[in-house]
Amino acid sequence: MIRKVSILDRSRTREGHPAPEALRETVELARAADRLGYHRFWVSEHHSVPGVAGSAPTVLAAAVAAATRRIRVGTGGVMLPNHQPLVVAEQFGVLEALFPGRIDMGLGRSVGFTGGIRRALGRDTADADRFEEQLAELLRWIDGTQRAHPEVHARPAEGLRIPPFVLATGEGAGIAARAGLPVVVGDLRGRAKVAEAVRRYREEFRPSPWAAQPYVVVSGTVAVAATEEAARRILLPEAWALARSRTRGSFPPLRPAQEVAALEMTPKERELYEGGLAGHIAGTEEQVAAALAGVAGATGADELLVTTSTYDRTALLDSFTRLARITGLSPAGPARPAPGGPGL
Repeated sequence: MIRKVSILDRSRTREGHPAPEALRETVELARAADRLGYHRFWVSEHHSVPGVAGSAPTVLAAAVAAATRRIRVGTGGVMLPNHQPLVVAEQFGVLEALFPGRIDMGLGRSVGFTGGIRRALGRDTADADRFEEQLAELLRWIDGTQRAHPEVHARPAEGLRIPPFVLATGEGAGIAARAGLPVVVGDLRGRAKVAEAVRRYREEFRPSPWAAQPYVVVSGTVAVAATEEAARRILLPEAWALARSRTRGSFPPLRPAQEVAALEMTPKERELYEGGLAGHIAGTEEQVAAALAGVAGATGADELLVTTSTYDRTALLDSFTRLARITGLSPAGPARPAPGGPGL
């Protein structure tokens, strides 16, 4: 079994519930994750997406860290091409100064979802190609080795230990390996692809001051319930939202599972919807435990990052409670560094 389990919450909005409620629900879920013994709680960055409220991950991470006690808090991730590395370093420096020893810096290379969003951000798709260069600059701001602007310092970040992680979309795994950083690889629907990315990352990894050895986080949707059918219901709202986004061009708020199940769909929508349900880890505690053992064997992952979203918050919390039980998480106790380096 994978020895550490964490949560990434995307602050999904729900039909009939305003976006501010989604942000408060993220904070409440973080409190529950803290009680249940999860290792990390991360939040995401999305701009102008109707179904996602989390547009400012470092701000939301501050609220999560203030509301929790021991769990590590971070981003999955800050999309570095959208920002100046100095500003990102300063933001994480403030977080680490306020919540020492609990902050993670998860970084991705995506830019805005649409052309309009990219124009509003002053970015274009080519900016993603500069991610490796921006990542190196960001790390130099934090460790104090940047020389391009000798009169400038990233305060209070400079000299602090803020563990960086690279989200492996596209070339991300190779970039993480070359930089000597922990990597986050997903999603578990394509497990052969994930296993291959992990293999290449380990082969190409170069030790660095940030990590002496490879560290692999695999991410994906996991739903646990009393019955297989109840676990499948948890997946329905997100699968429908994904199908809708690919047929209508807009990622909508989540709808209740019973409404989704009753919807008439076009053949294309039905195909995308069924595809959105396939391949996730979902079922009873026994079924999920067996599936996770298979993932551990195939990837040798150090950590699992669970990305499940659904309309029914009670079912979601029950799923995370059951997952904590089957993975042997231990509630309570102070935060403490894990073997392999600070923050991991």
